[in-house]
Amino acid sequence: MAGGNIAGEGLDRLLRPRSIAVIGGREAEKCVVECKQVGFAGNIYPISKSRDQMAGVPCLKDVADLPEAPDAVFIAIPNEAAIDAVQRLSDMGAGGAVIYASGFAETGPDGAERQERLLKAAGDMGVLGPNCYGIVNYLDGVALWPDDHGGHRVDRGVAIVSQSGNVAFNLSMQTRGLPLAQLAALGNQAKDGVPEVMHSLLRDDRITAIGLFIETVGDIPGFCEAAAAAAKKGVPVVVLKNGRSEAAARVALSHTSSMTGSSAAFDALCRKLAVIQAETLPQFLEFLKFLHVNPGLPGDRIASMSCSGGEAGLIADMAHDLGIPMPPFSAEREKALFDVLGDKVAIDNPLDYHTYIWGNVDALTACFSEVLRHDIDVAVLVLDTPDREGMTLFGWPEAAQGIVNAVKATGRTTIIASSMQETMPAKVQAKCLEAGIAPMQGFDDALKAIKAAAWYAKARKTVPENPVPLGAGSLPVGDSRVLDEWRSKKLLATFGLGVPDGSLVSSGTEAVAAAEALGFPVVVKACSDTLSHKTEAGGVALNLVDADQVASSVDRMSGLSDRFIVEKMAGGAVCELIVGVTRDPQVGPLLMVGAGGILAELMKDSAVLLLPASRADVDRALDCLAVGKLLRGFRGKKADREAVIDAVMAVAAFTEAHIDRLEELDVNPLIVTGDGAVAADALVRWTE
Repeated sequence: MAGGNIAGEGLDRLLRPRSIAVIGGREAEKCVVECKQVGFAGNIYPISKSRDQMAGVPCLKDVADLPEAPDAVFIAIPNEAAIDAVQRLSDMGAGGAVIYASGFAETGPDGAERQERLLKAAGDMGVLGPNCYGIVNYLDGVALWPDDHGGHRVDRGVAIVSQSGNVAFNLSMQTRGLPLAQLAALGNQAKDGVPEVMHSLLRDDRITAIGLFIETVGDIPGFCEAAAAAAKKGVPVVVLKNGRSEAAARVALSHTSSMTGSSAAFDALCRKLAVIQAETLPQFLEFLKFLHVNPGLPGDRIASMSCSGGEAGLIADMAHDLGIPMPPFSAEREKALFDVLGDKVAIDNPLDYHTYIWGNVDALTACFSEVLRHDIDVAVLVLDTPDREGMTLFGWPEAAQGIVNAVKATGRTTIIASSMQETMPAKVQAKCLEAGIAPMQGFDDALKAIKAAAWYAKARKTVPENPVPLGAGSLPVGDSRVLDEWRSKKLLATFGLGVPDGSLVSSGTEAVAAAEALGFPVVVKACSDTLSHKTEAGGVALNLVDADQVASSVDRMSGLSDRFIVEKMAGGAVCELIVGVTRDPQVGPLLMVGAGGILAELMKDSAVLLLPASRADVDRALDCLAVGKLLRGFRGKKADREAVIDAVMAVAAFTEAHIDRLEELDVNPLIVTGDGAVAADALVRWTE
């Protein structure tokens, strides 16, 4: 037998096989058991030199005995034997393999060499691992998985891809009603990693959303292209990234460096690619569940319904904290609800409909239908259902039926939200999903899922055709050099950054003459490429109003430098910003804008963009800042927002022009007035 795979076909065959083989002992037999239990209908070929059968299926003695080239193979034999098996399978045209064995790149140089030989042997085959737990496909009944798992067959659903086999195992045991269609653990990702698996999943129209539990992306360009393809197809991607708290492995020279931590690059990448980020494993599952039912929302306006004032208050408080609007009912809706509920209920959003209609399906249907006709994006029914043996449930099933009827009558996007995971029984989850209602467990995650889905619907439309960030995967090479403030500002000014009028002088006499030519008040600063933090060193004197102050300031700073900058003091500041660039070794330059001045690092109010960035990107970033309120106008003061965008775009243009050598850049503060923006200080570090 001979054959081969075109690009991607091997991995497709591995993830969605029609025939499988398993090689090994106990772990291989467990795969046979699990495939039979989950209902695999294709051919299964166990291979073992020592066993006659596995789970009742007769064993072949050698790979050469296979009657066909299998689509997928689970290989659980020692690493050197595994390499030989992969070579023989590749020669016969097998689709792909899960390599369970360890002892490869995760163990050091010898293992890395062994992994290289494995890749060479695999050729065009799809490969998950080595050091990998495997896959479970609940769509086609495949379990190349040497352990138990908690899912069941589905017709469509979400895929979860994990770099951790144990986390993947745990996620398979979820009881949140999430329709899990595909589960894949990646191991070492020697050949096929996150991008390749994502592309394969996107070729399966039964996959409704993709969840990623990852520690590192690895192939940034590949990830960008896969995420962009998902956005284009409308398949939401949710990621939970491990290790976000690790400090950057370098000394922070500028304010920008200290404000862009290890997670800033990945956060910016996700925003650019319309990838939704989750903070916890429960939230990860809840987001995926919501997006399975509702893969995007036109907005995040909600109306809430409950039979408890306490629950109504919780929803209202959480929505307020998250910035989710709860618009009041129109006069027409108020009257319609009054006709259903009478004068004992206050008609408001959130609606506490009390228990006057509890257990009355017709009245509940009428009430819920009127709320769903309100001008909102999502309706929320708060419903905690007891699930204790022996209880007679009166009212809860009727409420669930009422919302199902109301959704059918209005077509409004709706969720049922329980306050806790424990108060959403499986039968309620199933009833909701059948009716196209997301059964959400936990108010906080439910509301955050609404906000995330609304963000995603807009963000996926802005994903660029070329999604790979400028400078991704490259770092400047050569000796690093810091430019002094004067030269830094002069260079940036050639790209359109506004700077104050000023002069570079070398004595008190020259400084006084320069100040008198500019007109008071002025600023005097020591100028040296060794003074990256001049304020702390005493190298800045502000608001000098006469010649004596200028001369004495120069005299005081003479121990810091033999050169001094004299500049016109900027007045009329509405706010101070920081604009900077730092470098991530994988993602490339990070363009940061935030609240600046001496409080920049204290406030940590910043947004990070990747290059290339558009004016619209910068405009959206400014809206994310707390200081953005000042830019929009506050207490009669309004900043020149267009001048701010001009300044950020000038820094971006400078960065793009020096992409091969720029390491770090800091403009702080950028003084913003009502009619302009000027860089009061700047620092550039680049390679020679």
